[in-house]
Amino acid sequence: MTDQNSTLFKGKASKRLHVMAKPIGAACNIDCQYCYYLSKKELLNYKKGCSPKMDDETLELYIRQYIENQNTPEIVFSWQGGEPTMLGIPYFKKIVKLQKKYKPAGVTISNDLQTNGTLLNDEWCRFLKANNFLVGLSLDGPEHLHNIYRKNRAGRGTFHKVMAAVDLLHKYKVQFATLTCINNVTSCQPLEVYRFLRDVVRSPQIQFIPIVEQKTFRTTAPQHWNKGDIPLLGSVDLIPNIEDSVMEPWSVAAESWGNFLCTVFDEWVQKDVGRVFVQYFEASVETWMGRTNPLCTLGSVCGKGLAMEPTGDVYSCDHYVYPEYNIGNIKENDLGELAYSAQQEAFGRDKALSLTEQCKNCDYLFACFGECPKNRFTRSSTGEEGHNYLCAGWHRFFKHIDPYMAQILKQMSFSIKHGFYR
Repeated sequence: MTDQNSTLFKGKASKRLHVMAKPIGAACNIDCQYCYYLSKKELLNYKKGCSPKMDDETLELYIRQYIENQNTPEIVFSWQGGEPTMLGIPYFKKIVKLQKKYKPAGVTISNDLQTNGTLLNDEWCRFLKANNFLVGLSLDGPEHLHNIYRKNRAGRGTFHKVMAAVDLLHKYKVQFATLTCINNVTSCQPLEVYRFLRDVVRSPQIQFIPIVEQKTFRTTAPQHWNKGDIPLLGSVDLIPNIEDSVMEPWSVAAESWGNFLCTVFDEWVQKDVGRVFVQYFEASVETWMGRTNPLCTLGSVCGKGLAMEPTGDVYSCDHYVYPEYNIGNIKENDLGELAYSAQQEAFGRDKALSLTEQCKNCDYLFACFGECPKNRFTRSSTGEEGHNYLCAGWHRFFKHIDPYMAQILKQMSFSIKHGFYR
């Protein structure tokens, strides 16, 4: 899917695409218990000779095609994993060199790097600062919460190494955002998590990620359960938990997700509006202004966030890295052809076409659009299949913030800031 609008650059309608490139695939130096991606190693190695590292030829091909298929003033590369810093600084120096080689005049190239932070040191931070990288740092809260699931391969918590990375990022003034997974434990401590990120970490941008995972999703492609396996959900204000035998134990319950967001929002709206950037809250303000939600999970269509593995294989979405969602390989088809293909277009449009009647009649459809399709595996209040697991939580949150939105819009002159549209 492309972001087509009327903005003109060099006399052409704006064309933008986004790919989450995984140059080291699922390889990682730590072993987070809830990581949905580590289980992809077996799936991604089905091709004989598949390496966890993107080779030089594929890397250059990707960078060239990614740049050639966009004509906006800024082109943003996103590097994820696994743990991309395992590739080392020389690999990323090569990336920067290739970007300069293919960069058109008048275009700015930017980079995002998602990391667990455990390998960051002074040399890394000097490189990241010098090349203006935006770092997404995974940190789940204070030590006793972070270390529950985020452990190294020896079973020890990673908290102290991540906090050392925080200190280095501040020391070298590297742009960074914290990515905090809200699971069955962190969801029960909303203020402790938020205040830690705000006051101790001094996070410039706070992003919360709900952990939702079915046991059946570990090694197989997403699919609707059989009717007999889909729990019948109650009213939108009270949806019972999914059976423990079906969901992974670290998954956040829908009610807990809603409570987490509402509790943190109350603290934010009283003390931190215009001072602390919380991604979901800022995106909601934008939505209540009548603008398009900048987050794909809450937008009317999806398919704008492609994923590419070290082999050059491209998938419809980072959460759909399964054989049936492989839309091609950049060695065989141009990246632009894959991104703008009928198959990918259909994938993106299906989000709106597959809404349940409960979603279609919801007062907050404009703010959610049924949320991420990967979470649509429950039944609606009337028994319709394909309803979102987190619906009760999202509905509670939107209903809770609704009265505040007019007040916020009156009090603040909302602007695009902190790299929100990076």
